[in-house]
Amino acid sequence: YGRQNWELARAHGDVLMSKYPSSAAAARIEERYNEVKDRATQAREQRRLGVLWTYQTQPVKGGEQLSASIYARDYVDTDGSGARPVQLIFRDHPDWGRSSYLVLEKGDFDCYGGCKVKLKVDDAEPKRVDASRPKTDEAIAMFIEDEKMLWKTVKGAKVIAIEFPVKAGGTRTAVFETGGLDPSKMPKWAR
Repeated sequence: YGRQNWELARAHGDVLMSKYPSSAAAARIEERYNEVKDRATQAREQRRLGVLWTYQTQPVKGGEQLSASIYARDYVDTDGSGARPVQLIFRDHPDWGRSSYLVLEKGDFDCYGGCKVKLKVDDAEPKRVDASRPKTDEAIAMFIEDEKMLWKTVKGAKVIAIEFPVKAGGTRTAVFETGGLDPSKMPKWAR
C-alpha cells in the first residue's frame, strides 16, 4: 500500500481476508482494502488499454516515420464476406507530415473525393468530420482530414466510434478503446 503497488497490495489483502477474516490484521486493513481493490482494478484496466496501442519507428528518406495504431474493439463486416479488423493510425512522416486514417483489411471505403464520417466521443453526441479516400489501390485507407482535432480528441477520450461509408453500401462503425494512448510516443503531435 505504501508503495502504491495496488495490484500487489490487493493480492496480499485478498489472502489475508480469505484466510484470516476475523483477525486483528484483517480489521486493521479493512477500510484500505476496499480502496486497494478499486485502485487495483483501475490499474489493471489502464494497463489493458495501454497494450491496445502499437507504436512504431521506421527509418525513411529524410528521417524517421513514427506511428501509433490501434485496432477497433470488434471486427467489422465491411464487404459482406465476414467481420475483419479495422485499424486507426496516426502517422508522422518527414515528407508527408502528420496524418490520421482508418485502414480496412477487406472491403473498401465509399469516400473518393471526400465524405463526412460521424465521430462519437465517449457519451457525447456524434459530430460530422471530413474524410477522404485516396485514389490508390495500394492500401484500403481513408484519411480523417483534421488529424490535429482527432489526435486531441483521442488523447482525452476513453472510447471513440467512427461511422464511415463503405462501397458495399451503407455505413459501418468501428469502436476504439483509446484511453491507453501514450502521447509521449508521438512527440511532434503535442505541438
